[in-house]
This record gives sequence, C-alpha cells and structure tokens, in this order.
Amino acid sequence: MRSAWGISAGLVTGGMLMRPVGASEASRGPASSPTLSSIDKRVSALEQQQRMRPVVVCGPSGVGKGTLLRRLIADHPDNFAYSVSHTTRNPRPGEVNGVDYHFCEKPDMEKMISAGQFIEYARVHSNLYGTSIAAVRSVGEAGKTCLLEIDVQGADQVKNTDLCARFVFIAPPSFDDLETRLRGRGTETEEKIALRLKNARDEMAYLDKKGYWDTIIVNDSVDDAYAQLKQAVCLS
Repeated sequence: MRSAWGISAGLVTGGMLMRPVGASEASRGPASSPTLSSIDKRVSALEQQQRMRPVVVCGPSGVGKGTLLRRLIADHPDNFAYSVSHTTRNPRPGEVNGVDYHFCEKPDMEKMISAGQFIEYARVHSNLYGTSIAAVRSVGEAGKTCLLEIDVQGADQVKNTDLCARFVFIAPPSFDDLETRLRGRGTETEEKIALRLKNARDEMAYLDKKGYWDTIIVNDSVDDAYAQLKQAVCLS
C-alpha cells in the first residue's frame, strides 16, 4: 500500500548468503540426519527468540500508536508488556516499587544516565524519568516481548544498544489527515497543534533513512493497521 507520503507499507525483508561447499567438505560424505523432533525444537527456539526481541514503535503524535499497542497488549497479555520506567520522585500512595516505577535517588539515576544505561530520559520539574536498558531486558527475561513507544531520538538510542530490537513506524495516510486528527481531539491549543505538526514532519523525515525500519504501517484503517502490526511482531 502506498500512502500520500509516497511510502509503501509492509515488511522490509532481507536475503541470505550461501557459502559454497569446498571439495574437502564434499568428500566427507553426508552428515548424520537430524531427527524431525530436534529440527522442530530448533525452529521453535528460533521463533521464540524472534518473538522476544523488543519492538520499538515510532510515529507522529495523533497517528494511533497508543491505540494499536493497547489493543495488542489487551488481546495478548501473556505475550507483550511495557517496560517499567525509572523515576526519582517519591512513590505515591499505593504505588509499588518495580511494578509502577523503579524508584531511585537522583544521584544514582544521574550516574546510570552518565554510564549510558538509559535508552531515553527526561527531566520533569525537579525529577527524572527514564527507560533503562535493563528494564527492557527484564521484560524479555519474564517471557514477554517489550513494547517501546518512543520518539525517533529514542529509537536512535536503541540502535546503539545490543537489544536487537525490531523497528516499526506508524505513518498517517497524509499530512492533512494527521492535522485533521489532531484538531479533532479538541484538547490542544493552536500553539500546541503547530508544534506537534512541526515535530510530525521531523519524525516523518526518518522514513527516508534506508534500512532503518523493519516495518512501515500506514494507519488509514485501525483494523488493517492492527493486522500488519501483529504480522510485524510475529503473531501471524
């Protein structure tokens, strides 16, 4: 599917390189054939590893990223989860450390940031919030795929880690359509809408980066976009 942005939605796939067999290898004769059971186990393990890779989802504000990801987690709660963020603010009543947030002291979190242990972070008033590499890994260790809804700058940070993530971009059918969606919310001032539209153009510019995205989904239908997202995260 090609959108008004001039992009085609779908999976971006690669090929395989075949190594020629030398004469010495050929002379050894056929190796013992693996059993069907052992092949099935290997294939199953590889499929599981593929599913467990974190999924980075980017796209401009108003494109429907959150709607798609919430639906994915609601339909498959045993397979997907968000990571638990770090913060330096004090816990609120009822909040549990390690469940709602990883609560930590500001000097400790600043040291972790300086050591490159965070994918992204932000200063909100006098406190720090952020997503650590360790928190993303812990989701995989719990047997689930970590979903990261972050901006393209955060995606660049993930590219610099060894998380081996998959990268998905959710795009609007057109810029006019995106502007209509943002204005249709009725919750933004004109100044904020203008800022979101400027940021949207900056995010969309990342579509020109060859080989950056594993999947590009044009969200002109929520059901169609959701089907493509499931395919991208190995559910179909």
